[in-house]
Amino acid sequence: MKEEILLTPTGLEKLKKELTDLKTRRKTVADRIRTAREFGDLSENSEYEDARNEQSFVEGRIQELEDMILKAKVTTKNSASGKIEMGSIVTLKLERDQFNYEIVGANESDPAQGKISIESPLGFALSGKAKGEKVELKTPNGVMVYEIISIK
Repeated sequence: MKEEILLTPTGLEKLKKELTDLKTRRKTVADRIRTAREFGDLSENSEYEDARNEQSFVEGRIQELEDMILKAKVTTKNSASGKIEMGSIVTLKLERDQFNYEIVGANESDPAQGKISIESPLGFALSGKAKGEKVELKTPNGVMVYEIISIK
């Protein structure tokens, strides 16, 4: 059974670019392995070991990306809905502070860059809400109340 992976169009393009870059990197890694073999005894050849480890990483990541792209379900924001959904950019108010977040799929999530997963506690709580609504989120430090200031 195919498990869908939710992505924004930007997230899918990012995965495709990474896949292309890694496929290009394959040749460089193969060249490193070939060169390292020329150094002699492979059991004591750290360059060979390092190149093989890199090859293992690259091949594993290529397989992972191909699988993710195959299972990808690209969702686009319905701009007429006025509700928070995948692809929405929201401005939230928490007490006196304001935060901007883009709602993305789990594989695109990067809170430090303002991208939160729709599957995260906050993303899930915001899903389907409209401008002006308040969302309560229970945390270990107590309940946090976010007000939705804007949705793009």
